[in-house]
Amino acid sequence: MASLNQLRRDHANMARLLHVLLIRHKNLTQGERPDFHLIREVVDYILEYMEGFIMPLERLYSEHLLAKAPEAEALSRRMGEDYQALRKRLNLLSETLDMILMDHVVPMDRFIDDLKTYLDAHNAYLKVEREKLFPFLREHLTAAEQKDLLKMLPDGTQASLSQLREDHPELYAEFKAAPSPFA
Repeated sequence: MASLNQLRRDHANMARLLHVLLIRHKNLTQGERPDFHLIREVVDYILEYMEGFIMPLERLYSEHLLAKAPEAEALSRRMGEDYQALRKRLNLLSETLDMILMDHVVPMDRFIDDLKTYLDAHNAYLKVEREKLFPFLREHLTAAEQKDLLKMLPDGTQASLSQLREDHPELYAEFKAAPSPFA
């Protein structure tokens, strides 16, 4: 189950990053101005991760597992649709961040709402992974298929976290202190 354990660790890391963004959201709602460059770093990391891992995982799930377990079609469709909506929200958030960082006038209420909508959507997506996808994978993947899944994890995940630690030690400390969804 090494690959599923790695998948759970990556899932927990994503939940921790979302928690860090949630703290920034709370600060914003209280009128504080966060470090938008730091938020940009987190959003870029999430964008890379989603592109490098979530999409290949969706392909594995859709193409391979549905052939073995057709009853998973509804979950696969739901996760695919949720992922597309999540990706759109994250891209919108990214574009708004770009505007803020280029000193364009952006209503903070809009940014606060965009951030909260994204965080709610991503946390809901993680919940479906945790409660539906992971148990399904555990039940239906062979040891060889689990190794294939492990190969699909982005090579740079740990390197990216190390870079985050070096570039933003305060952010990394918050990341490490954030609660794990599996605790």
